Amino acid sequence: MSRLRARYITGSMPTTDLGRFPFGRPVLPVVQVDRTPKRIFVLGVYASAVHATWRAPNGRVRVRALAVASEPSIFWRGDGAADIIGSIKVPSQFGTLEAAATQFNGPSGIALDDCFLGPLGVGRSSAWLCDMVPYSCVNPAQGAALAREYTPLVAEGLPAPSVGEVPDVLATAERRAAILAELEASEAEVVVVLGDQPLRWFVSAFDANRRRHLADFGTTNSEYGRLHRLRIGSRERILLPVAHPRQVARLGTHSGAWASLHEAWTRDVAPSLLEQVWSAAAADHERRGLPGYPPCMPPHDEPDGH
Repeated sequence: MSRLRARYITGSMPTTDLGRFPFGRPVLPVVQVDRTPKRIFVLGVYASAVHATWRAPNGRVRVRALAVASEPSIFWRGDGAADIIGSIKVPSQFGTLEAAATQFNGPSGIALDDCFLGPLGVGRSSAWLCDMVPYSCVNPAQGAALAREYTPLVAEGLPAPSVGEVPDVLATAERRAAILAELEASEAEVVVVLGDQPLRWFVSAFDANRRRHLADFGTTNSEYGRLHRLRIGSRERILLPVAHPRQVARLGTHSGAWASLHEAWTRDVAPSLLEQVWSAAAADHERRGLPGYPPCMPPHDEPDGH
């Protein structure tokens, strides 16, 4: 596996080839497409992928969930996985691909909607989504599966994969500048950060207290998921640090403590948490003599599709 570092240089598109998945699909950047102003800016870690179950010609499962293509949209919910996988051509001597079990495609996107945006009363149409590393990476489990099942067949004709490992540095100074440019473009009042890594690699650069971990903001029901004022870029914004989707949706290895805190937050805190924020913003808009709500704060925005 090649290690890709600092691929994302400036603006919204990478400047170099990001590699190829097993079976040949290119690794693509996964970024926010709708660039109109939003209520909320959400910062995650790195883009996920479309996962397939790979079977040998005799039907034996070689890999239960193999990343074979970039997710078609940021924080993808898993829709259309079978069609994407069905379009990947696999020579018959190497077996077949089929959509992996539903928990392997789109779980973070579903968790974002069900456990974060939905409880806050914000739909996808009012959220600007961003990952620090805006393309798929190979985690250790995927790397081990490839080494065991795929790499030995490259000599027999399978295309060599070149997806990079998760970088040691998740956001260089240049990448932080690119994220900040997205935040400024979003005009978002509220910045939601998902877990420790966005705090460590992005937020701490603007925080005089250098809080780098979610626990630094509190680990009790009365502290978790609260709003913190912080100047980021051109103005003061409202920071909302919460646990990573893996934790709150109990995906794979996770912390039961963070999951429990988030469940209580979803039930008792989130539904009314942003009411004062939107009211203050609307009042400010009115004081400045502008008609109606600002474009990033539609008055009736419901969570999309659920």
